[in-house]
Amino acid sequence: MAKMEDFVLPKMGESITEGTVLNWMVQPGESFEEGDILVEVGTDKVDNEVPATASGIMQEHLFNSGDVVEIGAVIARFEPVEGAVSSTKKTDNSAQKATQKTSSEKPKQTPLKPKKAVTSSISNTQTSFVNVDRFISPLVESIAREHHISYEELARIPGTGKDNRLRKSDVIQYLNEGRPYQFAQSVSPEPDPTAYRIPQLNLDKGTGRIVEMDRMRSMIADHMVYSKHTSPHVTAYVEADLTDVVRFRESVKNEFQEKHGNKLTFTPLFVKAVASAIKEFPMINSSLDGKNIIVKEEINVGMATALPTGNLIVPVVKNADQKTLPELAADVNRLAGLARDNKLGGDDIKGSTFTISNVGTFGSLMGTPIINQPEVAILATGIIKKRAEVITENGEDRIEIRSMMMLSLSFDHRVVDGYLGGSFLKKVADNMALVPDLKDL
Repeated sequence: MAKMEDFVLPKMGESITEGTVLNWMVQPGESFEEGDILVEVGTDKVDNEVPATASGIMQEHLFNSGDVVEIGAVIARFEPVEGAVSSTKKTDNSAQKATQKTSSEKPKQTPLKPKKAVTSSISNTQTSFVNVDRFISPLVESIAREHHISYEELARIPGTGKDNRLRKSDVIQYLNEGRPYQFAQSVSPEPDPTAYRIPQLNLDKGTGRIVEMDRMRSMIADHMVYSKHTSPHVTAYVEADLTDVVRFRESVKNEFQEKHGNKLTFTPLFVKAVASAIKEFPMINSSLDGKNIIVKEEINVGMATALPTGNLIVPVVKNADQKTLPELAADVNRLAGLARDNKLGGDDIKGSTFTISNVGTFGSLMGTPIINQPEVAILATGIIKKRAEVITENGEDRIEIRSMMMLSLSFDHRVVDGYLGGSFLKKVADNMALVPDLKDL
């Protein structure tokens, strides 16, 4: 018999534990060379092309399109060609362990079977759960942990996946409906009749061309609804006078590009201003875990970016407070270019602690952005617009043409109150009005 090799789903980022099989590029019976793309796998917002680690002939797929697979699991088997390098030698130890466990049989998704039949919230501590014969994916379990949803409560949620499997969208919809089974007792087959439920309204949605959401748009929709459901949003506004900064950028942009090989846009200037303000108001750089506020040590600024498809993604400038303006410009331009080419990697969109959304790019004066969970605030920058302003100097008023920009900060009122939100926003506006020191260029 021909020797068979296992094809293992490799690591695709530090914090990524699972992926969704999107599309098999090589079918059983087809041959491929080392480096050929075998399968497309989706993780959170980024789709990844997974290459072959050796040449061979595909024999069987162990997972179908739409299946969620843990990193390190065997997803296919192939017959290597003579002289091909073993694929298992190019995987890490965790992947090899997963291979050893599954090399003799097709992987099976084993349902969680908790020990005690009691209602208990999922938390980060050791917990007893109800006895539910249902597979719970790591993604669904992480959402349940965040909202302290018990396994018994999960068991009552209708699933729309294969074999009634619970999907992320099912849990998000359940949360949007007010968790009608949250207080249901195990001894009663009926849910609590006093629990709030969204009324079933027969709305006339009209007729027209049907456009099905793609995977990313569906995930964005879930994330936005989840954020509004989770965080009580408050939005504050302030104006920033960018006249001096606009003149400065215009005067140095050509020299800057010749010296550093990068364009000097307004975005790195904004990132620098925000990072500096966060250092003065660190509570704005946090997230909420139950009753605990986690104040982040790193300042990683996400910048909401439109993709060619019209969808939105948030690449992240890591450790923004530690970088010079040329370094920030390099990071911003690199990430924006990768986003335009749809080549962002998993690590490029991970770890954001505060997000900026430049709604002014589309001509908007201001916006009311939705918080990028699990952060507690997001800043929107409007269009820079010239207009007549009253300037007071030495007790005298005069009218000048100034370059003004509206800033709006949406913040989670569970963590950020009006004083902190307003003070931080004012500091950002003040920082944005400051002209960088030439020696920093």
